[in-house]
Amino acid sequence: MTSPRRDDLLGELFRNPLDPGYAAAAARRGDAPAPRSGRWLTAVAMLAIGFLLAVAYHQVVQAAPGTSKARDDLVADVRARQKTADDLQRRAADLRAQVDRARDDALADGDSAARLRDLAAGTGTGKVTGDGVAVRIADAPPQVDPVTGRTQDENLGVVLDRDLQDIANGLWQSGAEAIAVNGQRLTATGTIRAAGGVILVDFRPVTSPYEVTAIGPPDLAEQFNASATAKRFTRYVDEYRMQFGVKKRSNLALAGAAEPPLRYARTPAPTPSSTPSGGPTR
Repeated sequence: MTSPRRDDLLGELFRNPLDPGYAAAAARRGDAPAPRSGRWLTAVAMLAIGFLLAVAYHQVVQAAPGTSKARDDLVADVRARQKTADDLQRRAADLRAQVDRARDDALADGDSAARLRDLAAGTGTGKVTGDGVAVRIADAPPQVDPVTGRTQDENLGVVLDRDLQDIANGLWQSGAEAIAVNGQRLTATGTIRAAGGVILVDFRPVTSPYEVTAIGPPDLAEQFNASATAKRFTRYVDEYRMQFGVKKRSNLALAGAAEPPLRYARTPAPTPSSTPSGGPTR
């Protein structure tokens, strides 16, 4: 049986749930407690936030098809232009071969024709054949977190433009006479650089796996394998899982590069003096 004193305490607790001291302090501040209005304000704020999130999600969903279509159109345009550039390059190579044949036929002196061919091969604008090596290098596979199973963003085994530069320079130093990267012939004015995460060889994109082919002396492979460049990339295989290998190749054929535009120096034309005749000059 419940005692009257306990009933009075329970009734007082339900009638006045707020502590008297807190109520007195709030009254002294002139800020009377209003728990019911506070709950209404919280509910209104939550509804407003939910409405804004719903509107933002709806706008993102509506814009997604247009963004995806624009990206697909851009990719298709890039591929179409790349195909056009490849067709033009093949056409230019055919025309260059016709010009070379016509030039050789026009030259009565066989020594002069041979000398021109040697010069074209040396500058990289003429096709060359011979034995040599093929250096294959490729990106390391993406690393996967063993705990989460997600692919890590950073991959230290990705091939960079300076890696291809080092390999090409190492082959030149080992005695190579002609070099091509994924079929793109290197010349004295050729460039290997990166633009937007893509490696360009003479402004033409190349992708992994990369194959650097070189024609040179019979011991070209041995000389390159003994170089500091090859040893460093062999270490990258162990440390970063980068793929790297050197193989001898027979009967390599490297196409000629496009002829660079000729530039001529000209004597500047004299300009009339801005000072009067006979006046002082500085």
